[in-house]
Amino acid sequence: MAASPTGSAALRGPISGGGSTVSVLTATAIVVADMVGVGVFTSLGFQVTDIPSGFSILLLWVVGGIVALCGVFSYGELGAMFPRSSGEYNFLGRAYHPAFGFLAGWVSATVGFAAPVALAAMAFGEYGRAILPDAPPLALAVGVVWLVSIVQLTGVRHSSNFQLVATILKVVLITAFLVTGFIVATPQPVSFAPSSAALSQVLSAPFAISLVFVMYSFSGWNAATYIIGEMQLPERNVPRAMLSGTLIVLVLYVALNAVFLHTAPIDKLAGQLDVARISGSYIFGEIGGRIVGAMICVGLISSISAMMWIGPRVMMTMGEDIPALKLFARRSSNGAPAYAILFQLTVASLMLFTRSFEAVLDFIQFSLLFCSFFTVAGVIKLRITHPELPRPYRAWGYPVTPAVFLLVTAFMMYYLLTQRPLQSALGILIMLSGLLIYAIFRKREVSPATAGPGRE
Repeated sequence: MAASPTGSAALRGPISGGGSTVSVLTATAIVVADMVGVGVFTSLGFQVTDIPSGFSILLLWVVGGIVALCGVFSYGELGAMFPRSSGEYNFLGRAYHPAFGFLAGWVSATVGFAAPVALAAMAFGEYGRAILPDAPPLALAVGVVWLVSIVQLTGVRHSSNFQLVATILKVVLITAFLVTGFIVATPQPVSFAPSSAALSQVLSAPFAISLVFVMYSFSGWNAATYIIGEMQLPERNVPRAMLSGTLIVLVLYVALNAVFLHTAPIDKLAGQLDVARISGSYIFGEIGGRIVGAMICVGLISSISAMMWIGPRVMMTMGEDIPALKLFARRSSNGAPAYAILFQLTVASLMLFTRSFEAVLDFIQFSLLFCSFFTVAGVIKLRITHPELPRPYRAWGYPVTPAVFLLVTAFMMYYLLTQRPLQSALGILIMLSGLLIYAIFRKREVSPATAGPGRE
């Protein structure tokens, strides 16, 4: 294999993408759409069981948003330094070793996006019954994934317009739900003011465990890093898109939980999965379930669209670097990585028909946390080992903000290892399989594009 260039040039590598056509507004919409799924509409019922305080619940979501912002600052620095699509595949390959990047890319490209797509599609099928009661959920689920994939295959320009419209509609519907809830519904006797009892709950084990699931609802704040190569002025706009999108979602999440608690009695919410429907019934009466179902369905379309956009970019970028995967790097005449999109569509469809996505989601949680942990740690590593590298954007609050993210992520990984050891172990095996595949590909000539610092 030919020797790779050393120094800053080797670290930066090429910018992937067939023309920078994605605006910061569209990238922000992708971040919002990827983050706001069904999590925020379902998790409150389990939180209020052990944390029956309005103040503590809202603070829980604020803390989750702050931790997500800490991740945004670090990813923003890396995204501005290495403006290439594919997220952790690019960052870990630059900061550590191409094998580490391939490990993350392997998880993302095979199941990391396909499983959440399948889950969101199945949720769309279930909530869609509120609108079309006779429609089979599986048919609705498969139909929405294929429809969104067809839009993605039409190219970046049409995908951008579709994503922007779908996300704006999602935010408008959620805002209308919030305004109606606070104005129309009969207020419940819940206090959002701090108290000694509420503060004691903040320091409790249930609060820390609930934060794990809140962080899952915030996952997706890094979505813009998967399409860097298609963005206008990525060094400036990637951090902006992630910051703007995360702040929007933070406000929406806090407001949604406030309206749930404001409109429905806590004892009716406790232990329930469909808290949004319960709240909707108190706001809109008998038709509340249908209204909430329609709102969530619209929101899920934008979420599926975002994941069907950014997921294939990982496989596309891997195809640019690895000859054995070069098929997935091919773009259609309209700029879409068609083979990568079709690959993710195939995997997501198989998961829907076999319902294997639920098991896969359990397995990959630890892997995704592991990769994000070392990505943020890579910011610290590169500050020490390569202080001379250009940094168009520097992580705000460094080193405190990366440390906060690392501590919370380490706690989440510890929780998964202790509470779900089998699933975590299987997730580790998935990552190890990526290393095995990398070793096999390594026997062939591999592009030096993802060479790490000073590698030969």
